[in-house]
Amino acid sequence: MAVPPIQARTAVAVRGVRVPLLLDIVVGLLVAVALPLAIVAIPNTISVVAALLPPDASQVAMMRAHGLALPVMLLAVPLAAVAVRRFRAAPVLVAGLTLLAAADAAGGYAGSPVMVGVLRVLHGVGAGLLLPATLVAAWERPRRRFLLPLWVGMLAASLAGAQALALWPLARATSWQVTLQPYPLLTGVALALAAVYLVLWIVTSGGGVHVHGGADGVDGDARDAGDDGDDGDAERPSAAERGRLTLAAVPAAGIAVLAVGTTFDWPPVLVIAAAAVAVVAMLGLGAVAAFDGPGGRALAFTNVAVGLVVLPTAAQTTYVEMGGVRGGPGLSGLWLPFTVAAAIAVVAACVVGAAGEQKAGKFVGAGLVAVVAGLCAIRLIAPTPDGPLLVVPFALLAGGSAVALVAALRPVRIGTALLGLSLCFPAVLAGFLLGTGIQLTHLREIAQSGDSTKPELVAQAFVDALWMWALVGGFAVVGIIVVASWLGRREPGSSRREAQVLIPSPAPSPEEAGTESGETTSDR
Repeated sequence: MAVPPIQARTAVAVRGVRVPLLLDIVVGLLVAVALPLAIVAIPNTISVVAALLPPDASQVAMMRAHGLALPVMLLAVPLAAVAVRRFRAAPVLVAGLTLLAAADAAGGYAGSPVMVGVLRVLHGVGAGLLLPATLVAAWERPRRRFLLPLWVGMLAASLAGAQALALWPLARATSWQVTLQPYPLLTGVALALAAVYLVLWIVTSGGGVHVHGGADGVDGDARDAGDDGDDGDAERPSAAERGRLTLAAVPAAGIAVLAVGTTFDWPPVLVIAAAAVAVVAMLGLGAVAAFDGPGGRALAFTNVAVGLVVLPTAAQTTYVEMGGVRGGPGLSGLWLPFTVAAAIAVVAACVVGAAGEQKAGKFVGAGLVAVVAGLCAIRLIAPTPDGPLLVVPFALLAGGSAVALVAALRPVRIGTALLGLSLCFPAVLAGFLLGTGIQLTHLREIAQSGDSTKPELVAQAFVDALWMWALVGGFAVVGIIVVASWLGRREPGSSRREAQVLIPSPAPSPEEAGTESGETTSDR
């Protein structure tokens, strides 16, 4: 007996609704798990377990090899951005997590600086693949009004907590190789989620339901673009976009070489000069290469500001507050501030993501001002034996950066978002270089005074360096805000173009038929 046509249509409708919803859930879980894994690959923590290193191993060589992840990552991000626009997010996600899993698995067998360097390079490449892939995976989905703020919130929370997350597995470590495989189980979970995402992506693509939101041969790219069909260029990136993303890899490579060079006993003034050159290079690239006019430039500058101060500040504060002669609360006492800061970052990003387009633009400056306030709070509060007090600076740093980034993302296209992300991590490395240069300056002053054997003076030198870094970082962010505002005012007809960005949201795509009322494919 023939099946009535109405039953066939019902089956297609059920599949068209349930599979995209499942894809959204898997993407959300991937963002929540894979993004912290990528960021936690950044910190160089091998000095914490230096006592466990083999007697014949050079500690300097080990530290240099372990520090390769971030220079490799900042070079991998723009190249991965080009790859994810060409091959889509799902296969790039699987590739990145596979590299992380392979490096984790081999970490237990590392025994020399060369092997450590190879594994840290794999960590950097894998993390560099994950960052743009998770962004594009969230951007492609119809429910990106929620998924993009989630991505931004998790990025901000991961930047604030990366150092503590990297140090946590080392608290009771009996082997130094733990630094090379901090979270192998979580990496396996993320890889399994990526495999599920890849299968669902293949199924929906093969069945005519694209991950962008289109169905049954309709141009889903244009509909799922959000406002103006610009996700069609997620399918077909322009030559200009590919060129600018590739161009971002050039200064990133130069900054990576500078960073490796500073490990060969450069004087502090040269380390600080290298960091300053890196910041100026990233701001210059953001000013001349950004897409989407003033909106693209604002996003580029915001990424530089957030990358420059959030993780380097949180890392220094974490080390100072781990205990010792200054009586910090220790790593266990820092979990409340980091947890609250992460929650605030995600909630704040979702609130700004749900705000109207006209209101969202005002949050970029407000978020960066909150970051400056967090740096001021570091100067006033740290170090403190009372862990809960640190909620204030960490919440301001994570929440402010989340607000600024999600507001800056609202009016731009995916190519601009990827370019901004490519500028963030060179700025992270520049922040570490600048902080290291300041620390070396204070430590050399102690050494020249002949009191370098007194632990309380050495500890105070690190505290003084943190205070100086908070001051320098605060002025740097204020300077970026001023420069961005000045360039925006000089842009001819900027107010007219900004008004043109406000494009009405399109009608819901067929993929969303049957979902909750009021839900649209747009995040604007």
